[in-house]
Amino acid sequence: MMPTLIKNANEVITLKGDRKGPRTKEAMKEIGIIKNGSILIDQDQIVAVGTLEEIQREHPQLAMDAEVIDAAGKIVMPGLVDCHTHLVHGGTRENEFNMRLNGFTYMEIMNAGGGIHSTTKSTRQASFEDLYEKTFNHLNEFLKYGVTTVEAKSGYGLDWENEKKQLEVAKKLQETHVIDIVSTFMGAHAVPIDYKGREDEFVDIIINQMLPKVAEENLAEFNDVFCEKGVFTPEQSRKILEAGKLYGLTPKIHADEIEPYEGAELAAEVGAISAEHLLVASDEGIRKMAEAGTIAVLLPGTAFFLRAPFARGRLMIDEGVPVAISTDFNPGSSPTISLPFIMNLACMNMGLTLEEVLTATTVNAAYAINRGDQIGSLEKGKKADILVLNVANYKQLQYYYGMNHTHIVVKNGKVVLKDGVFQ
Repeated sequence: MMPTLIKNANEVITLKGDRKGPRTKEAMKEIGIIKNGSILIDQDQIVAVGTLEEIQREHPQLAMDAEVIDAAGKIVMPGLVDCHTHLVHGGTRENEFNMRLNGFTYMEIMNAGGGIHSTTKSTRQASFEDLYEKTFNHLNEFLKYGVTTVEAKSGYGLDWENEKKQLEVAKKLQETHVIDIVSTFMGAHAVPIDYKGREDEFVDIIINQMLPKVAEENLAEFNDVFCEKGVFTPEQSRKILEAGKLYGLTPKIHADEIEPYEGAELAAEVGAISAEHLLVASDEGIRKMAEAGTIAVLLPGTAFFLRAPFARGRLMIDEGVPVAISTDFNPGSSPTISLPFIMNLACMNMGLTLEEVLTATTVNAAYAINRGDQIGSLEKGKKADILVLNVANYKQLQYYYGMNHTHIVVKNGKVVLKDGVFQ
C-alpha cells in the first residue's frame, strides 16, 4: 500500500491533548487546530501531522512517494467514534413511534409487550444471515456519515442462544466490514416476559450461565446492564457488573434514563468505564462520576425521539465529568445513524460548545470503549482513521446542521469512501 499525503487543509483538527485519558473541563475545548495542515500516512498509521513544509522536511522520500489527497478549502479531523449503539437487531418499531405521538410512554409501551420485548421477538426470529446482511447495510450508512469505529451491544436475545447470535454477527462483521466494531454483552437489557416475577432467577442465569460463555468464547469486552425501575434494580445491577469483572468484562451501565435510580452513583462505585444516558442523573451521581473519572456517554437522540428532558451535559462538563456523545442507534428510541445530527442536538439542547462536541465524538468516545490509545486523535503512531470534510472550518460543521459534510473517509490508511461512493 502506497503512503498517502493529505495536504493543504484549511484546518487539521488534531484533537491532540497534553495528557493521556479522556478530556475534562476546559481540555474538552482544546481541539488542536493546525492551519493549512497536512498529514502523512504510511500503511495504517499516521507518520506525521503538521504543515506541508514540515512534513516534506522531516520525511522527504515518503512524502515524495505518497499518493496525494488535496484537501484545499476543506477540513480534516479524526474519524468519528460511535461509542453506544444497539447495532445488531431484528425488526423495526415505527408503530411505537406513532403510539408515543398519541400519548403512550416508553415504559407503558414496554410493559404492554412492546419496546425491547418487541425487538427481542424479531431478533429471535431472524437468522444469522438476515441479521448480518441488515447490520452490514447499516454499517455502510455509518461510514457515509464519517463513523469509523462503532460499539455494538447485544441485549435483544435475552437468552444465551440469541445473545450469542447477536455477538457472533458483530464478531463476523468486525472481520468483514471496514468499520471497527467493539462488542458489549448486554444480556441484562430487560427481564424476559416469561421471567416476570422471577427477576432474581434471570439475574442468576446471566451471572452463572451467560457471562462465563461470553468470556470463554471471547465475544465481548464490556458488560452492560439497564439499571432502571421496572428493569434491573441497583442491587441486581451491581451483582451483574461485579460478576462480569471476574470474567474480565469491563462494566458499563445504562443509568438514570427514565427515573433517578442512583445509576450514576453505582457506575462510579463499581469502576464502570462509562455510564450511559443519564437524563435524570442526580447531582451526587454526577459528582461521584467526576471523582471516579467515569465517562458520561450522553445520547441526545434518545431524548429527542422520546421527547424527554435532555441530560445535563453542560453541568457534567463543568463538574469535571469526561463527556462522550453517541447515537444510541436502536430500533425503538433512537433509530438514526447520523452522528453529525446527534452532535448538533448536543450543542443545541445539552449546552456543549462546537469544540466540546468534537472532543465528545472522537477522543472521549474512543476512551469510552478503551481505544483512546489507538484512535480519536490525529497523532504520530495512531491509526490513520481520518475524515476530509466539505466545510471551510470546524464551526461550519454544526452551523450547517442536518447535512452530511463527508468528502473522504480514510480507514486504516486507505481511502474507503469518496463523495458517498465506496472505494
